[in-house]
Amino acid sequence: MDHKVTVVGAGHVGATTAQRIAEAELADVAMIDIMGDMAQGKALDMMESAPVLGFDAKIEGGSDYDLSAGSDICVVTAGLPRKPGMSRDDLLAKNQAITQEVVGELIKRSPDTILILVTNPLDAMCEVARRVSELPRERVFGMAGVLDSARMRCFVAAELGVSVKDVTAFVLGGHGDSMVPLARYTTVAGVPLPELLDDETIEAINNRTRKGGGEIVGLLKTGSAYYAPSAAAFDMVSSILRDKKQILPCSVYLQGEYGLDKVYAGVPAKLGRKGIEQVMEFELEDDERNALHTSAADVKELFEKL
Repeated sequence: MDHKVTVVGAGHVGATTAQRIAEAELADVAMIDIMGDMAQGKALDMMESAPVLGFDAKIEGGSDYDLSAGSDICVVTAGLPRKPGMSRDDLLAKNQAITQEVVGELIKRSPDTILILVTNPLDAMCEVARRVSELPRERVFGMAGVLDSARMRCFVAAELGVSVKDVTAFVLGGHGDSMVPLARYTTVAGVPLPELLDDETIEAINNRTRKGGGEIVGLLKTGSAYYAPSAAAFDMVSSILRDKKQILPCSVYLQGEYGLDKVYAGVPAKLGRKGIEQVMEFELEDDERNALHTSAADVKELFEKL
């Protein structure tokens, strides 16, 4: 393959992300985990599926960060999982230490890489990675809005009985309970959602979107979501390596956009070969802007605890 992607964390999210990337032949994949034998075993299992599925990407696994050398993109999923009753804030201190170590090891071996953070609490871990790596914001960002918007699209499609392909949605703000689903910019075959559903139904969809991760955690009992998160990470990797210039909602370090500065928040961004190539700004109504700023304030509170 012309490209190489490292995925740190060989749990459900990391392994499924690696599998999706390899099967699509986007890149060769290195999968790294503190449990090296597990990572190596999963990588071997994936490689043994290659003759059946017909992909030629190579997958390696282990605990040695030397496997990551020369990576175009590093996707960081390593961290403690969210458990029932646990907020993303509870994860902060433990996952900060993990992210610091992981990013430090990656940057030593791939100084020109692009970092995509998946570890929760997502926006705070992006800030940890930015500080440790000292990379520009274009190359350190998080997978949040793609997942949150996908959940909203899923719920809207189910409510209306239409194809998810006909639904577009944008969810802004932090990746947590204060995220900001934007019904005005959510459309079904180009028709704004408020013209199709009443306010009460829209608010119910918004609330379910905000609590989408927690809903799955509650159902699984011993784990958290990984099919949708890995699909979202794959979408971002694909847009970068194929230079698609897709407009995707990502957790971006804002520098004045939307009236916010020096904070990570989910906003629409153009993703291409250089990473974040443009932050897309559009008009927000007062209540939407206030909600976005409230969400960003929650993220800044986490920054202060780092």
